[in-house]
This record gives sequence, structure tokens and C-alpha cells, in this order.
Amino acid sequence: MKKILGALRRADEQFSMIRPGDRIAVGLSGGKDSMLLLYALKLYQKYAKKEYGLCAVTIDLGFGNYATEVMQGYADGLNVPLTIVKTNISEIVFDIRKEKNPCSLCAKMRKGAFYENAKKLGCNKAAFAHHGDDVIETLLLSLMYEGRMNTFSPKSYMSRRDITLLRPFVLLREQDILSAVRRAGIPIAKNPCPIDFSTKREQAKDIVKYLNTLYPAVADNMLNAIKSTQTYNLWDKDFSGY
Repeated sequence: MKKILGALRRADEQFSMIRPGDRIAVGLSGGKDSMLLLYALKLYQKYAKKEYGLCAVTIDLGFGNYATEVMQGYADGLNVPLTIVKTNISEIVFDIRKEKNPCSLCAKMRKGAFYENAKKLGCNKAAFAHHGDDVIETLLLSLMYEGRMNTFSPKSYMSRRDITLLRPFVLLREQDILSAVRRAGIPIAKNPCPIDFSTKREQAKDIVKYLNTLYPAVADNMLNAIKSTQTYNLWDKDFSGY
């Protein structure tokens, strides 16, 4: 956990994420990333020289086979209060709307339910477990399907919800998280979504893996390029004086 907490601390300091008096809601899906994030933020409470509150929110999409008892037992063991929100999002997305590309609508509704309940719990900040590989994959998806250079930020203020979203794991790679989860014996609750592992994001993940077989430093270089504004050189400069 030393590497995990070190990266969390650097992200906190670099992006001014956590302040004394904050109350943070962690989006707990049951996957390895979010389960580790909850554990890391609980440990960070002890070592950071600032006091902040911590809770967790799980959005049950309504598939009927979600192992929420795994998350509940895990949160209880960490002494972190967990709110499990029952929804019918799966029915709306798959049965009523019959979305051909359901991920976008599902994510929008899931996040809406999460933020709503985080505010009800008195939280001024929320934390998602997106890591460095997610940053790269989001950039690739934006390039391929939207024709623009775009990825998510380490910290974002959601004005409509009046809540600040934190991503404390952005300086970590997925392999770092996987190793830490295995060493710590953190339980995992399987994602019940029927199209999990068959999404465009999985395709982007496969592309990054392939590029890494050609040159092992590809993913690290891509992440460094996103972080470094000094080497930024695209077409938004002023050409009028040339």
C-alpha cells in the first residue's frame, strides 16, 4: 500500500483535492479500483495532516444479481458507512429504451443517482477510482469516436450538483492497483452488467495493450504527455504573426 498511498498523496497535493472539513462520498461499485480507493482513503485519514469525513455510496442498477452484501461487509470492516441505492436503471436502459449503445445513458443515470445521494449525505466532494490507464483510454475514445482531444480531469466542480469530483488514483497505473488488491486480499464483487468486457472502452484497453507489446513505454509516455503542458503543441496557437 506504500506505493498506492504515495500516489494518492501526490495527487492530493498536486491538484489540491482534500481539505480539512471535507466530507467525501466514494463511488463503490465492488470492482477492484473502487474497493481499493475506499481502503486507501480510509488509511489516508490516519496519515494526512487534515481531518475529513468518509462514506461510500453504491448504486444498484437493478440487474438482480449484484453482490451488494460483499460491499456492505467490506465497508463495515473499514468502519465506513455505506448507502446502497436501489434503482431500475437497467430496466430503463435495456428494456424500455432498448439502447443499442447503453453505456452512455447508463453512466449518466448512475452518476445522477450517485451525486443526488452524496448530497443527501451531506458530502461536498465525491471520489471515483479512475486511474492513469482510464485517462489514456478516454483520450483514445475521444480521438477515435468524437474527433477531439479530450479526457477527464483529476478534479472537477459539478456546478449543477454543487459537488466537487475527485479522482485520487490518476497517477497510478492499473497494474499497481491490481497488485495492491491481491496483496491486501481485498474482496471483489463481480459487475452484473451483461455487456461488461464488450464495450468500446475494452477495445481502447486492448489497443493500449497492443501498443505496449510494440514498445513497453507507450502507456507511460501517453500519460506523461497528458500531464505535461510544457510539451503541448497542437493547432490552437496564433499563426497570424508567421
